[in-house]
Amino acid sequence: MSTAYTEAVVENATKAKAPAVKPIVIIGALFFIFGFVTWLNSVLIPYLKIACELSNSQSYMVAFAFYISYLVMAIPAAWVLKLTGFKKGMSAGLVVMGVGALLFIPAALSRTYLLFLIGLFIQGAGLTILQAAANPYITILGPAESAAKRISIMGICNKLAGSIAPIALGAVTLKNADGLTARLASMSLAQKTAELDALAARVIVPYLIILAVLLVLAVLIYFSALPEIDTDKEDEDTALANNGKTSILQFPFLIMGVIAMFLYVGVEVMAGDTVIGYGAYHGIPLSTAKFFTTCTLVGMILGYIVGVIFIPRYLSQENALKGFALIGVVFTVAAIFTSGYISVLFIALLGFANSLVFPAIWPLALRGLGRFTKYGSSLLIMAIAGGAVIPLIYGRLADLYDLQVAYWIMVPCYIFIFYYGLAASRRSAKN
Repeated sequence: MSTAYTEAVVENATKAKAPAVKPIVIIGALFFIFGFVTWLNSVLIPYLKIACELSNSQSYMVAFAFYISYLVMAIPAAWVLKLTGFKKGMSAGLVVMGVGALLFIPAALSRTYLLFLIGLFIQGAGLTILQAAANPYITILGPAESAAKRISIMGICNKLAGSIAPIALGAVTLKNADGLTARLASMSLAQKTAELDALAARVIVPYLIILAVLLVLAVLIYFSALPEIDTDKEDEDTALANNGKTSILQFPFLIMGVIAMFLYVGVEVMAGDTVIGYGAYHGIPLSTAKFFTTCTLVGMILGYIVGVIFIPRYLSQENALKGFALIGVVFTVAAIFTSGYISVLFIALLGFANSLVFPAIWPLALRGLGRFTKYGSSLLIMAIAGGAVIPLIYGRLADLYDLQVAYWIMVPCYIFIFYYGLAASRRSAKN
């Protein structure tokens, strides 16, 4: 996940000098971490559903606990960064994530779902700090019209990690899960408890490794040569345009962007986090379905590559937003009206449809905010909480109807995103 900062800073930085390689490598590594930790949820949902004996809606509390932290922690994250600066803030975010990973150990030993959820919330809180600190570095490196291209490059790092994460964790936690699920029905209470305790314990070693990696990275970043940056400057034209404005609510296009971001993150999380369970719904073994999230993320990587090649020379950010939102509508409807592997494939292909939406919304929503940019960025970070709310609604609809019918919730989300892209095109034509 990424943010964009003020156009004035972008333009001034571009004129000043070309970006240094070392900071880019560091930020790319952080985006890799974002992706790896975030997309573990796609495996944790079916894994914890079995281990903690959950319903569909209960299992999607995994996504809720993780993403709701963006809503709760967005403003506190800004306070932390103001106090610590960006580099120390990144280290602090990694340490906070480590605390969340550590909490998985007692959660697994006691097989307590609430402890898992608290650990996920704390990991999300650490990621919120990291997002607020890391994103300015990538967005100040060039002109505003190519911001989506730079964010796409970071997105490749993010989703490459995300494509690896579910395979790695799934190989440990979901090994022989299909056979275990079939056996549980015929076991005595004592046998079932022992088997589920053993299943829950599978997560301990992976999260101890994650904890160690996070702490090592926190130390490396703390002692790195990553420079501090100033995001409070605005040029004279932007200052003049915003003269007399006293509230972030005086920027209606930003508010629309926040709504679009909320809906987008919801459908992005659904595409990656529901596809494994959806495959199982169609009778596909979990041993095979655990690879489906990786397929979704590979689709996102392909979309990012399109962005890197075509934006802004051949494709504007506004047209990318409209086009990929329409692809999302088509793929969702196709998934609803097909079945089996074909239907699951269309859900996986939503990764491609989602790829350029996030990179396009940030610069479009923050365009012209000037001194209000940090407030706008905070609102957009809070909107990532859509990843908590939309999947939870999907889980409830799945319990009431079925997993396939519940995907209808995605269609109006993509339609609003398309409308926002249309409004952005009209706004650009006037300027």
